Amino acid sequence: MKSFLKGFINAFRGIIYCIKNERNMRIHTVAALYVLIFARFFAFTREDYALILLTIGGVMSAEAMNTALENLADKVSTEKHPLIKNAKDTAAGAVLILAVISVGVALFLFGNSEGFETMYNFYINHPLNLAGIIILSILSVLYIVGLPIKRNKNDD
Repeated sequence: MKSFLKGFINAFRGIIYCIKNERNMRIHTVAALYVLIFARFFAFTREDYALILLTIGGVMSAEAMNTALENLADKVSTEKHPLIKNAKDTAAGAVLILAVISVGVALFLFGNSEGFETMYNFYINHPLNLAGIIILSILSVLYIVGLPIKRNKNDD
């Protein structure tokens, strides 16, 4: 049981590491937050929500795997090598593929103008909620660009 819990703790440490050290992961977390906030204005089915969650999970998992591969490659060799470059580029390409596909999923799901009208009316008619989303937007930008934390030597 102890090793089972330790596995979860290590996994959460990996997620936190990725968020702290990878700007793209912070971008993905903010995008996911906004998708989930704005989804309530659309008439999504359970299946639509499942697709949204799978898409978010896929992109974030790919980003985490990309980070893991980059860290491992940097540890294996400090010199530039074409195979290491190809591995890093390919892993980054996998994230890009999923990110582009997720935009396609979003276009299909959020392509309903009624949802945008509902969202617009909600924020226009509730100024405190509009202020909240503006503050959240400012905090999101600060989170994305203002969180780079120096790597701890113990992280290796």
